[in-house]
Amino acid sequence: FLLSLKLENKPREKLQKQICQVVLDHFEKQYTTELGDTWTSVRDVLTHPLCWQYAVLLNKFSQSDELENTLRVKGYHPAFRGPLPYLPASLECYISRTPGRFPAQKHQAGKLKEYYLLNAASLLPVLALEVKDGEDVLDLCAAPGGKSVAILQCACPGQFHCNEYDDLRSRWLKQTIESFIPDPLINLIKISTLDGRQIGDLQPELYDKVLVDAPCSNDRSWLFSSDIQQATIRLIQRKELSSLQFQLLRSAVKALRPGGSLVYSTCTLSKAENSDVINLILNSCSNVMPVDIREMAKAVSQEFTFLSGTQQHELLVLPGKGRAWGPMYVAKLKKI
Repeated sequence: FLLSLKLENKPREKLQKQICQVVLDHFEKQYTTELGDTWTSVRDVLTHPLCWQYAVLLNKFSQSDELENTLRVKGYHPAFRGPLPYLPASLECYISRTPGRFPAQKHQAGKLKEYYLLNAASLLPVLALEVKDGEDVLDLCAAPGGKSVAILQCACPGQFHCNEYDDLRSRWLKQTIESFIPDPLINLIKISTLDGRQIGDLQPELYDKVLVDAPCSNDRSWLFSSDIQQATIRLIQRKELSSLQFQLLRSAVKALRPGGSLVYSTCTLSKAENSDVINLILNSCSNVMPVDIREMAKAVSQEFTFLSGTQQHELLVLPGKGRAWGPMYVAKLKKI
């Protein structure tokens, strides 16, 4: 009886996430300065998990008409419908205007999952990367694997290198790939645990496309840190993240072939980890130029809220009511 009572209370506990005041105070200071009045509405969404939304990315390798019908009945619709510069027909993602999460599927050895639950804004870096069949692709910081899976929904790369430096996250990445990608294709994917800062020197000019979904201060999860001591340490170490991100980007530039493209993304609102890092790369690497992604942003502006005043090669998705996607920063560069 006690066990069943514990199980019954589980979902309720999940809903009562506690906001970490240390983190919220830090964000208040920083983001009021950086975002002005916009921060108030963003904060209202970030601090209320019950209004968060989750997208459903279909797995083309395990298709189910029944699933699409179920999604439509539940009020879901395709996330990307505008005239996007790049939108492969095989990339199918459904979203709903109402908050809530579609039930997750458990990992089962030897059985492919039919869908992946994610923040819809995290597909924007993949759409900006524009991977085509036969191109050599590097996902530099690939765990937990959602963007790697999304890339493989779009195209079949010549070689696909998924790298994750952290051991625990690397195991998570492997499991994600095994859950979504069938055997013949899985053999073409190389998974490594290299230090991303060194890949450019180890594998110079080897890739046509590189995704740097960099380690960052994850605003959503940090706000609900249960360990105040750990949260305080994170906030102190936050200042060092931009240096790591710059080094990862510099490594990615070295790994790119001339003419190749690079997309940098984070899930933070922090200017120091976003546009400041990109500006530093543009100022220190003479062989890199910005790529205009305004057309992509315009095509998805019905579903996403963007920070105004960003440069043509970058965008920042701001969580809003009814469009609770993000934070997600995306910037695109090209090697000359």
